Amino acid sequence: MSDINGLKEIVRAENLKKTFSISRKQRRIEKTDLTRKVAVNGLSFSAYGGEIYGLLGPNGAGKTTTLRMLSTLIKPDEGDAFVMGHSVCKEAARVRDCMGFMTGELKLEGFFTPDYLFDFFGAMHGVDKATLAARKKELFTRFGIDRFAEVRVADLSTGMAQKISLVVSIVHDPEVVIFDEPTNGLDVLTAKVVTDFLLELKAMGKSILLSTHIFSLVEKLCDRAGIIIDGRMIAEGTLEDLCGDLSLEEKFFEIYHGIKGDVL
Repeated sequence: MSDINGLKEIVRAENLKKTFSISRKQRRIEKTDLTRKVAVNGLSFSAYGGEIYGLLGPNGAGKTTTLRMLSTLIKPDEGDAFVMGHSVCKEAARVRDCMGFMTGELKLEGFFTPDYLFDFFGAMHGVDKATLAARKKELFTRFGIDRFAEVRVADLSTGMAQKISLVVSIVHDPEVVIFDEPTNGLDVLTAKVVTDFLLELKAMGKSILLSTHIFSLVEKLCDRAGIIIDGRMIAEGTLEDLCGDLSLEEKFFEIYHGIKGDVL
């Protein structure tokens, strides 16, 4: 693991590659004869302690697949990644101990209450009861969940369910937090609660990775960012390094059109 500008390397991806089978129906939709799709293709990057690193790219660029490999939900076909020095391929349990992963794909069972789910995930991560109770009080109060603690998830709003997904993903107070499209589908009020919390986590020294296709979110939150197109890392660095005198949106489309032409 290496340092940059006095910051310790916390996450390192090394030549990650992942392919998926394409169903017959999907081949018809995409008008292709290919039976497999390369979602991530030789992707490498590093993220450092106390920073927010953004993966920016269009839908289908490989952002979610990358984060799912980093969080040990799926295994790479080739390459490896290291979180706090632990291999996602060989030390998945150690990686999960120090990482929280929030995604819109986290479907909470509607029958259960926030109170039950928080305790369940806390026990799963081995959090002792006293610490769990204090953590619950802190997070439920912070996100306004306390008033709905005994209400079934099925009876809650989409925004409140998203907040519950967030708090259960960080129940164990992880050092590394990954958010896949953190504001996707949220109303403006809930989105601000989430983005403000990300900045609070950064201030606490946590390392945060997020994926997004929203330029303003990267500009507001991220210390550094990587632009992913077709599963490859095309450019990365601080926004100043990436963009120069251009806006992030202008730079992105300059890069995109240089690779894909005028087709959007």
